[in-house]
Amino acid sequence: MKIQSFRLMFKKSLALAFAFLASAYIFAQNSDFLDYINKYKKIAVSEMDRAGIPASIKLAQALLESNAGKSELARKANNHFGIKCHSDWTGKTYELEDDDYDQFGNLTKSCFRKYKDAEDSFIAHSEFLRDPKKANRYGFLFRLETTDYKRWAKGLKSSGYATAGNYDDRLIKIIETYKLYEYDRLSTDNFPDGRPSNDKDFIAGLDLRRVNDVRVIFAKNNVTVEDISQKSNVSIKRLEKYNEILPVVTKPLPDDTRIYIQPKRCGRRGGSKWHYVKEGETIFDISQLYGIKAKRLRRRNRVPDDTEVQVNQRLKLRGFNIRKGDRPRLETEPKPTQTVPPLLPDDGFMQDDDVQPDPIDTTTTTPTIPTTPPTTDQPAGAVYHTVEKGDTLYNISRRYGLSVDTLKQLNNLTDNTISIGQKLRVK
Repeated sequence: MKIQSFRLMFKKSLALAFAFLASAYIFAQNSDFLDYINKYKKIAVSEMDRAGIPASIKLAQALLESNAGKSELARKANNHFGIKCHSDWTGKTYELEDDDYDQFGNLTKSCFRKYKDAEDSFIAHSEFLRDPKKANRYGFLFRLETTDYKRWAKGLKSSGYATAGNYDDRLIKIIETYKLYEYDRLSTDNFPDGRPSNDKDFIAGLDLRRVNDVRVIFAKNNVTVEDISQKSNVSIKRLEKYNEILPVVTKPLPDDTRIYIQPKRCGRRGGSKWHYVKEGETIFDISQLYGIKAKRLRRRNRVPDDTEVQVNQRLKLRGFNIRKGDRPRLETEPKPTQTVPPLLPDDGFMQDDDVQPDPIDTTTTTPTIPTTPPTTDQPAGAVYHTVEKGDTLYNISRRYGLSVDTLKQLNNLTDNTISIGQKLRVK
């Protein structure tokens, strides 16, 4: 009896010990994941703005593929996404057994890309998915909203990014466990403005960053255009061309004035497709803010030269030109007493110049939204927004330059719950 009792106690003690070790392991995994997220969340959001891949998806893929940076491939090759060499890779490589077999069915070493640092890996992952040669495979993903992480995860699985049959479920589980979807509603505006350039782009004495993946100087310490020209080795004539309107070259610039030292792009490479015009903003101001050519911004939105757009009107930042009937209201046109922002089909996809939409988009229709505000007594000149799918108080408040609290006060809201079709006063 004593022996049996001893054995029973031993088994219970052993089970408790295993349970303790298992819980300790899980805690360590959670801690590693949280540390990894904190370390790379900024580059994930920055790449979302630049390339249009949800930050939640990028972080979840990196966590899964690299085991929060602990995998051999991440440690020795700075490859956090498991991207293999393929025939077009000319950089450094690292060999590792994965899922490649020889003609006799024996496991062989696979060739993986090797990067200088983890940030290069995050950027390369974006370019891998955006590669025009892979548009037939991954292109449809960039027509999805950056907040729709579930469809992104399922799309990556269906396109064959990974061989695991439950790849999408694993990504979604990580995103929801660590609330990574919260990063999909951020932008580089929530971090220091513009993504810092890497060491290769460093110019002594200048605050050099990247906006829309274009090199730009943020003026500091009374620097002049002439100073920027000399230090960057970019002529005044080229700076005039890149910036379209250039300040007096010998006059000290106000802090954070942007001077582009590369040509601005024809459209925004990632992030939101729309900009809502704020009080006092001009087309040129908006072109400098996003690193987009002003003449291309005007053409895309059918805004004639020497005219500006009314406050709260929506400008399209990428994709082909809007339809004539959807042109934003100009300053020279009458202002209605009540307005609702127009809804346009989400038809852009990594396009800098005018192209026809892919066949997948031909069935897109513009939803009919009632423009009549509530019939109850409302202040004259009030402006309303009709809630649509995907809207939150946060993104609506940002669109109209309000705080969430102000938006709630205007509409007597006691919590953050809103519903599709609901009219919210925004002014």
